[in-house]
Amino acid sequence: MTILIPSYEPDQRLIGLIHKLKEVSGDPILIVDDGSGDDYRGIFDTAKNAGCTVLTHRTNQGKGRALKTGFDYVREHGIKDDIVCADSDGQHLPGDILKITEAIRRHRNHIVLGSRQFTGKVPLRSRIGNSATRMVYAMATGKPVQDTQTGLRGYSSEMLDWLCQVQGDRFEYEMNMLLEAPKAGYDLYEVPIETVYLDDNKSSHFRPLADSAKVYFPFLKFCASSGFAAVLDFALLFLLQWMFGSLFLSVIGARLCSSIFNYTVNRKIVFAGRAQTTARTSIPKYFSLAVAIVLLNYGLLHLFHVNVGIPLFGSKLITEISLFLLSFWVQLKLIFKSA
Repeated sequence: MTILIPSYEPDQRLIGLIHKLKEVSGDPILIVDDGSGDDYRGIFDTAKNAGCTVLTHRTNQGKGRALKTGFDYVREHGIKDDIVCADSDGQHLPGDILKITEAIRRHRNHIVLGSRQFTGKVPLRSRIGNSATRMVYAMATGKPVQDTQTGLRGYSSEMLDWLCQVQGDRFEYEMNMLLEAPKAGYDLYEVPIETVYLDDNKSSHFRPLADSAKVYFPFLKFCASSGFAAVLDFALLFLLQWMFGSLFLSVIGARLCSSIFNYTVNRKIVFAGRAQTTARTSIPKYFSLAVAIVLLNYGLLHLFHVNVGIPLFGSKLITEISLFLLSFWVQLKLIFKSA
């Protein structure tokens, strides 16, 4: 077993974690200095003196790239070890790291996740961030996961080649890994661990806006595609009405053009990495979904507004959000599914 710790601008908590691990485990520790610079050389030198292997990036390249550097090192040196990845900020307890070690031995070819339960005092941005990524992952895969953002993870040695091929260099890498695992034939296994946040998680280098955008990028692309299609539908409705004076033709023409636009963008851009189906097989599915969405729109509006008695605005909002999420899931899992 190799314990891999990606690290950027660490403090003495990294050294504390190393000493605690040495007390409970004889497993080698591999640290990747992700371009921390000369100011942090003393900490990494101390880690070397403690018996750790330290690899160094000249510049900061991101957590995903640091992990891949560690995976590459293990792979290229012919080490047949399983790997446990832990963060360097002291928020993963040695006992929990050992739990992951044991779980990997029992669950081969699984991504073993150290899943925090988020009890006690949890920083607001961490609580919101984890809730959001849990929702996106469950919606994208149909499988709920307690902690999609955990940095404490374990991998079987057989998975190393695949781990080096997963896209992403920063925090999005770990989310991409979870999204790509099912089609690669790997399942997930969760092990409950302690929820530890030190100093309100101030040591985290996660950038809420930039890194969140990368984590949620597939869903954001779908939102943008749907938004542009809605604007196109709106504009064409008025243009066709002005040109032909027929509301029926204007509605049908605008919806047809915006649907073709939306289909093309979704197939070529939004789900480009997954779309293994041909246009001949995906077009009928897409437009069948479009028809179903129109029928469901009316049915749900009638249910919420007439039968349940929710005001029209609220009924429309619930309906649109529900159908938007349904459309994303159906296109991801059925229309543009990977081979």
